[in-house]
Amino acid sequence: MSNIFKSLLVAVFAMLLTIPSFAYKSQYKMSIVVGPKGPWGEAATKFANLVRERTDGRINIKPYFAGQLFAGNQTNEFLLLRRGVADFALGSTINWSTIIKPLNLFSLPFFFKNYQEVDAVTGGKTGKKLFRILRRKGVVGIGWGENGFRALTNSKRPIRVPNDLKGLKIRVVGSPIFIDIFRALGANPVSMNWSDAVPAFRQKVVDGEENPVNVVIIPYKVYNFQPYITIWHYAIDPLILGINKADWRSFSKKDRRILKRTAREVMDWEKIRARNGLEGSMKALSYLKSKGMKVTVLTESQRKLFKQKTAPVMLKWTKIVGKNIVKSAEKDIAKQER
Repeated sequence: MSNIFKSLLVAVFAMLLTIPSFAYKSQYKMSIVVGPKGPWGEAATKFANLVRERTDGRINIKPYFAGQLFAGNQTNEFLLLRRGVADFALGSTINWSTIIKPLNLFSLPFFFKNYQEVDAVTGGKTGKKLFRILRRKGVVGIGWGENGFRALTNSKRPIRVPNDLKGLKIRVVGSPIFIDIFRALGANPVSMNWSDAVPAFRQKVVDGEENPVNVVIIPYKVYNFQPYITIWHYAIDPLILGINKADWRSFSKKDRRILKRTAREVMDWEKIRARNGLEGSMKALSYLKSKGMKVTVLTESQRKLFKQKTAPVMLKWTKIVGKNIVKSAEKDIAKQER
């Protein structure tokens, strides 16, 4: 065998070693906290279907709704995604924030005034910083969705000033910042999963709850047992479409581009649905009134009273989130306002 031929074989073999081998799973598990209805659940189904179609079946995603993969503890979802128990997740920043502390940015009390400020942060430098943090922890973020601003409902009375919350037992998600916020406002916060909360509402064991209008309050007919609602924009709940980093690395560049493009498309669709009727004409509130709810929309001066009352919580959690992240968000918002 000539030296030239030997050199050619070595070169070809070396080239073959550099070509990535993409070993795809027959099915990928996707974790979803909620059921299949509403913007959140429907977006998961839409994403899975489009990805399957656009990759010609190479990436076959099966959504596991209602927390099937994390056995009732929704704050464990990020850990399961990082460990590969789930391959994909369309997760709430609130649930993931118990592990990824900077995600508590979106739960800082009365930090965001409107959706435009939220978009400026998730679509700006801060959003990119948060995705880099996730990647270092083993999860690749490919899209921002949203549940919307969280409204407050209860079965006792209208909430217009902080003192109206005094003594009310309010169900909150299992994130410490929510416990701090409602304690600062004089309420008695109780952390429980949604599946346990609904029977507690019906039995009058718990007085109220806080959730987004279009994602939970309307789809789950909260108006049947909580006749009072307050729109106060105290916290917002963005969603992150994330992928286990090992799975992400196993996909070809072509399929990564498909995943990113589909994520942007579906998450934009999901945000429109989550915000539907909660801007401009506020048609969603008219719907709630038609169902017998008594709707209170706080004025900016009323909102400031709540913000003042929760100022110590803001100070405490700014340190936990990271002052650099909070300052970055403030800069993104300032750019949007110019």
